[in-house]
Amino acid sequence: MSFDEIYGRAPEGVWRAPGRVNLIGEHTDYNDGLVLPFALAQGVSVSAARRDDGVFELCSLQSPDRARVPDPVPGSVGGWAAYAVGVAWSLRAAGHPVGGASLLIDADLPQGAGLSSSAALECAVAVALCDLYDVRVPRPELARIAQRAENDFVGVPCGIMDQSASLLCTEGHALLLDCRSGLSAQVPLDLAGLTLLVVDTRAEHELVDGGYAGRRAACEKAAELLGLPALRDVTDLGEALSRLDDPVLRRRTRHVVTENHRVQATVGLLRAGAVTEVGALLTASHLSLRDQFEVSWPEADVAVEVAVRAGARGARMVGGGFGGSVIALVPADRTAGVQEAIGEAYGSRGWPEPRFLTADPSGGAGRVE
Repeated sequence: MSFDEIYGRAPEGVWRAPGRVNLIGEHTDYNDGLVLPFALAQGVSVSAARRDDGVFELCSLQSPDRARVPDPVPGSVGGWAAYAVGVAWSLRAAGHPVGGASLLIDADLPQGAGLSSSAALECAVAVALCDLYDVRVPRPELARIAQRAENDFVGVPCGIMDQSASLLCTEGHALLLDCRSGLSAQVPLDLAGLTLLVVDTRAEHELVDGGYAGRRAACEKAAELLGLPALRDVTDLGEALSRLDDPVLRRRTRHVVTENHRVQATVGLLRAGAVTEVGALLTASHLSLRDQFEVSWPEADVAVEVAVRAGARGARMVGGGFGGSVIALVPADRTAGVQEAIGEAYGSRGWPEPRFLTADPSGGAGRVE
């Protein structure tokens, strides 16, 4: 159905925000650390028009549910609609006078695949409402506003990475983001005969649960015990680990500190044009996420192992964990073989057939019509 058919009038515009793949730097964002995401060509589109009654009316082409929210406050709506309406609430809380709107949402980004469909929805709605109501917000600040919607309205304690990637990334680049200062830099991502292959493992994840929040709480506890603002501030890993009695906190700390180092090493390699060498860092990141942070899942572990055995330079899980996707850095002429090998491995285990997409570093959110 079209916007006109649903709402009886034409939209005032169409806005789109991309999903993202985090090349490296997982679970470092809420530890004030470094991340290196890039935007995907796939994303979420929002057709929108203003309303003069302050009401938010929402419909998604991917869901039979519709929502009508007269007064957006936390708890007033659940499900996918909360991510969209939460942005309006967060914009208003930040002092930006946005009124009501009719919204039609469409997406070509798989949900639950760890590719940040929720942040893409938030950012598409954010740029739409800002344009509709002539609100001018710098993109880094808009990312914070969208993050607050997810933290305080939806209840997911996410960091700033996903919203920043969706709003700030540029075509052909990864975004080096310092999650403490908010400063960012564009890093050329020239694949030079390689393919970034995304494997949707079909194991859907759900972050509004204790797994993600528990990891964040553990990191905060470790930093508190070390007398530091965040694990970003650990300068001597061996000394820090010797002061933590809890083996779980030691594992969490080890991952965060070494993952920040891997981000810095990856940036150096990309700037030197040595993209092939990044593969080993991707695999090291996965092993750390599996063994130290304990957020991987069986389908991801198999995809990584099989991809590397079939010729990938490296691979790792992406996203918050507990389900979602894997990214593999593959020579272009071996991409089909890697896909076939992973598919066969899944089939032999009775798992759903994985889905594949090629990740092309793309630009950030904006108006498309």
